[in-house]
Amino acid sequence: MTGQETSPPLILVLEDEPDIARIICSALSGYGFRSEHLRTGRDLLVRARETSPDLVIVDLGLPDMDGMQVVRELQDGSPCAVLILTGRNDLTDRVLGLELGADDYIVKPFEPRELVARVRSILRRYMRPAAPEAPGDTTPPERSVACFGDWRFDAGRHSLVHADGSETALSSAEAGLLLTLVHRPNKILSREQLLGERDVDPFDRSIDVRISRLRRKLGDDPHSPRLIKTVYGAGYLFSAQVSWE
Repeated sequence: MTGQETSPPLILVLEDEPDIARIICSALSGYGFRSEHLRTGRDLLVRARETSPDLVIVDLGLPDMDGMQVVRELQDGSPCAVLILTGRNDLTDRVLGLELGADDYIVKPFEPRELVARVRSILRRYMRPAAPEAPGDTTPPERSVACFGDWRFDAGRHSLVHADGSETALSSAEAGLLLTLVHRPNKILSREQLLGERDVDPFDRSIDVRISRLRRKLGDDPHSPRLIKTVYGAGYLFSAQVSWE
């Protein structure tokens, strides 16, 4: 999605059975979602890198690779929300899927309306705004452009501008999260603080996925980040000096 929220959420559907894929895509379209159907795991991974989907629906039984490997590679390379839709009803698969980063797990046969309801529930978590500003925020009055490192972040336009002049659009959720971080640089913020909730489900990965996307857009090495650092067991820290224009 663009920073202006002009397009409905994009959902990639990984399903090797054309008839099932048509049912899924038709149900999603009927409720205002954009969807694209892919039949192989490799095609899905390539398309995810190209489009940065809002959510991916993954079948586990694929012709070229196991669906669990698709989920693992998605979270490593193109972080996004994931819903597993499969004929496998084994508890081990359910647990493994969630541990690999899936947000939900539905067993076939399925009711299309339930599928859409699950999709909506997942996306609500990912698209809700970040926490409101807290006491101690450092934004000067009437200023909405934060400068840090090689970047200028225009909160009003949901955009990042690099020192070389290139511009990167952010979704509303990504922009809201970055705004929260730049308001409180060099302070550890818990996932609860970033979400604005007192009790966050331990399986809720929405903040972690947004952090991963922000790092990618900022060119921040996920294995050794300089700007958005993970403080294990505590949360995240925005490690930069921020000035405002």
